[in-house]
Amino acid sequence: MILDVLDHAAQYESLSPFFAKAFSFLNREDLRELADGQYAIEGKKLFATVVRDKGRAAAGAKLEAHDDYIDIHFVLRGTERMGWKSRRLVTAGAEKPNEDQDLYFYDEEPASWATVESGAFAIFFPEDAHMPMVADGDIHKVILKVAVVA
Repeated sequence: MILDVLDHAAQYESLSPFFAKAFSFLNREDLRELADGQYAIEGKKLFATVVRDKGRAAAGAKLEAHDDYIDIHFVLRGTERMGWKSRRLVTAGAEKPNEDQDLYFYDEEPASWATVESGAFAIFFPEDAHMPMVADGDIHKVILKVAVVA
């Protein structure tokens, strides 16, 4: 997991051939005006989802993880708490509600929490189970899905 602000994004571009385009999308002048929904950037290799929603309580939420994608969660408005736990430390069995979707849920508590303020981002790799959208108020964010390249 990486937690940082957009001003420092360039130092992470070497971690994926798609990170430069991902951070370029987050620097769009019209980013805050984009409607909720999905935006193709590089086909299925890189796409963004804009979300405006109410935060949820940690109680009853589940950790999630992905095998095929790296997540970049960028908070535009609000303050979000994101839980984290290394997948190798997860002992609960994975729930996979949709076989065609790269999404696994785990009924476990995070090992730690990060507070992600407006203007900051968190990067979660496939080895990172995470619990996003924990907040007391409304959240406006962009979630980038970056394909893992072997």
